Amino acid sequence: QVQLIESGGGLVQAGGSLRLSCAASGRTSRTSFMAWFRQSPGKEREFVAVISWNGVIKSYGDSVKGRFTISTDNAKNTVYLQMNSLKPEDTAVYYCAVSRQFATRDNTYEYWGQGTQVTVSS
Repeated sequence: QVQLIESGGGLVQAGGSLRLSCAASGRTSRTSFMAWFRQSPGKEREFVAVISWNGVIKSYGDSVKGRFTISTDNAKNTVYLQMNSLKPEDTAVYYCAVSRQFATRDNTYEYWGQGTQVTVSS
């Protein structure tokens, strides 16, 4: 089992920044990739970013490229999502998830956090 705990969400004005954190515990040795997804009411869950634990492989969803940065701190078993130039359409619950393989589809991910709310006001 792997436990994931997200933090760092909140309310921010458009153009502002937030940094999300996701701390992993448990059998993290069985995971290779960590990703962020988001979901807003009435919409499907959307891929945001994915990273390998060694930080070599990264990928971003089209809607966040150039604004969001994903990174890892292996010593802390933590993955971060730095979100800059936030827009109202970034408002969603953000989830972290882990997988043994690289993927942008949510059905590949085995373990999920509880989510953290990000609200961007206009």
